[in-house]
Amino acid sequence: MNTQDRVLFTKEMKKDYTILVPNMAEIHFELLVRVLNQYGYKAELLRTNGREIVDDGLKYVHNDTCYPALLVIGQLINALDSGKYDPHKVALMITQTGGGCRASNYIHLLRKALKKAGYEYVPVISLNLSGLEKNPGFRFTPSMGLKFLSCLIYGDLIMLLKNQVKPYEKHAGDTDALVERWIAKLIDMFDRNRGYGYFSMKKILPLITKDFSEIPVIKTDKIKVGIVGEIYVKYSPLANNHLEDMLIEQGCEPNVPGLMGFMLFKTDNRIEDIKLYGGKKLKKAFMKLLLGYMMRIESCIEKAAKAYGNFVAPTPYMHLRELIKPVMGYGCKMGEGWLLTAEMMELIESGYGNIVCAQPFGCLPNHIVGKGMVRRLREIYPDSNIVPIDYDPGATRVNQENRIKLMLAVAKENEYASDIKRFVS
Repeated sequence: MNTQDRVLFTKEMKKDYTILVPNMAEIHFELLVRVLNQYGYKAELLRTNGREIVDDGLKYVHNDTCYPALLVIGQLINALDSGKYDPHKVALMITQTGGGCRASNYIHLLRKALKKAGYEYVPVISLNLSGLEKNPGFRFTPSMGLKFLSCLIYGDLIMLLKNQVKPYEKHAGDTDALVERWIAKLIDMFDRNRGYGYFSMKKILPLITKDFSEIPVIKTDKIKVGIVGEIYVKYSPLANNHLEDMLIEQGCEPNVPGLMGFMLFKTDNRIEDIKLYGGKKLKKAFMKLLLGYMMRIESCIEKAAKAYGNFVAPTPYMHLRELIKPVMGYGCKMGEGWLLTAEMMELIESGYGNIVCAQPFGCLPNHIVGKGMVRRLREIYPDSNIVPIDYDPGATRVNQENRIKLMLAVAKENEYASDIKRFVS
């Protein structure tokens, strides 16, 4: 977009403007916002929830538009309407991937919605790695990028451990309290410019695992449930109606594949594009170096998860590439692309054969690689139990939860049948 057609975030604004950041993966985003603060930006993570955000989104975004776009824009405008902020001293931040999916177009929908709501003077900052939009008052630097990666690594491990401990905790609240303590510790380290490098993470990550392994637990039989889907609905409690909490309340142990897999997938896609369609050798070489570094720090999570206790560690990205090879090509990359199907295969192999595939209604890429692949996966894994759940403004929480409970009932029947089979044999 021409800079004359949008409100720029200027260097002067950096001093006293609050940058509002919509929420998604709560642990990860809390850390990411602290990195922005460290670089001199006054950033704040929105934690608002409830039906009013959906209703605000529906006022300014067409109801046929992608549900995540509706929620993100609804949350941002809800914040501007709340009276908590001076709209003339606020900027909004939104990611822009540069791909063919809706994530590249959120920003234009947001500006249109702001104009309709009377906030056309509010600047919108694009957080992207593709050079799509630039603002004089905001620079995404390589050092910031490396620190963002460390936030994803820490967030992935804490989320993984939380979901494997919380269902079994002896004293309710122990796990959530430890999550908060580690977020506070990491923020303190970040404020002292520590904890970002490879060797720092290699040292700190096992300490996180050690602390989670020491939480008193009562091990009982739980239904293990994996969660996959469109990235926003998969991670955002606002979008998926607190799916992880609901599963824990139903006596399940949830497993949500981490954000690092998605970042590796997006980086790998750049290399794959050059292989398929041609491109600059220098860009390909840089992307290979970046992918190698990311896989190196990804391995820190796997090693840390295995350092203490009996935690199920995440599968390395390169294994996901091998898993998907007989099923679909690497050129299938819109939305979550082949990664979504590969994550279902990974979860099944890791013992989480009961899977909720969370997708926005009408999201074509995810209907293809999610719901569209269920039959093929059942051919490969006959015991898999996968339920696609649509999320949109008209879908009721009761209906969604009833479908999930039906899947859990099937899971219990399958476990009972397996127990009988083992007893007979």
